[in-house]
Amino acid sequence: MVDKQVRGKYTLEYKLEAVRQVKAGQSGAVVAKVLGIPSSNVSNWVRLDAKGQLGGVVPSQKAPVVTAEQMELARLRAEVARLKMERDIAKKGRSVLCAGCAAKYAWVRQMSGKAWPVSLMCEVLEVSTSGYFNWKRGQDAPGHGPSRFQSDEALLAHMRAIHAEIKGEYGWPRMHKELLARGIRVGKERVRVLMQRHGIKARTKKKFVVTTDSKHHLPVAPDLVQRRFNPEAPNLLWSGDITYIPTDEGWLYLAAVLDLHSRQVVGWSMQPHMQTSLVKDALLMACWRRRPAKGLIFHSDRGSQYCSHEFQTTMKAWGISSSMSRKGNCWDNAPTESFWGHLKVACVLGQRFATREQARTAILNWMAFYNHSRLHSALGYLSPMQYEQRWLAAQRKNAA
Repeated sequence: MVDKQVRGKYTLEYKLEAVRQVKAGQSGAVVAKVLGIPSSNVSNWVRLDAKGQLGGVVPSQKAPVVTAEQMELARLRAEVARLKMERDIAKKGRSVLCAGCAAKYAWVRQMSGKAWPVSLMCEVLEVSTSGYFNWKRGQDAPGHGPSRFQSDEALLAHMRAIHAEIKGEYGWPRMHKELLARGIRVGKERVRVLMQRHGIKARTKKKFVVTTDSKHHLPVAPDLVQRRFNPEAPNLLWSGDITYIPTDEGWLYLAAVLDLHSRQVVGWSMQPHMQTSLVKDALLMACWRRRPAKGLIFHSDRGSQYCSHEFQTTMKAWGISSSMSRKGNCWDNAPTESFWGHLKVACVLGQRFATREQARTAILNWMAFYNHSRLHSALGYLSPMQYEQRWLAAQRKNAA
């Protein structure tokens, strides 16, 4: 049995990520929705972080004296943060920097409500904020919305904006579905031809080094899944694995837990090492968030971290059964391998991270996008969150 007081916890890494998103400009409600937690938790964590108590450190009771040097330092930090935002906007919007106003407005609309304010995006792209809102009102007017027939130029503006937003991950089938999801009526053949004609294509994948250490004498669990990766409900079958991200500071190792019903990332941990605590923290994050009933199967490779006594004991405490793929057979954990491939295309290929923190931020932003927005072919071109929400709605309707 798992103690009830333990079940309500969240890992410190998870709390810090919520606070980081709020400090980056997101509202507490949006962060709570993205991370799938109550908004009151986010508010409490932000308050504790401001007091220096989020990590369990209690500050001095005496109020600190703010000096002129500290105020100037705070101003400089704010200016650096703004410059970083401008740099990121220019980097993500480079595909429309030399385009016309309509393409730039379309890109701003695609990105609005996410990481940056509309006024700053317009400033970096050298278009007026008032012009953007006038254009948006015209797009939203009856008979003039995005669902009307689009010229090739207007359609290309939308496709380039989407291509920049998802970092070149989509080929024409997903691009077509994404356009339809955004209310833009267009045929799939037209999308394919325009993308081919204008060089808009998905980034290709490459092979990466295997991180699995299966040369050990620890007990190995049988394969309970047998490549049956489509459970009928959430929290019946999870999968986990480890990958790595190169940075100038050294490797950053990422352990993730996927719920295979919706392919949603339900737990993760990033550390500069591959010790057992890496995979244990990822599993605990998933358990504390999802509160699975006994009988859940956790599928992984035969790596020493997953076979360790510490990790197996943690699973037993939660009533989770261990399942492991065959040695050297990546197809036995294909959904997770596919997830790594998409992440590497989005966050690693062509990127150079000076610090682990830069890599961590890029990965967290992409995983939030993956859970909430990225269309998944195995889910009928829905995002993992959309798929799970529709499934839950259908269950409530059938029970009524």
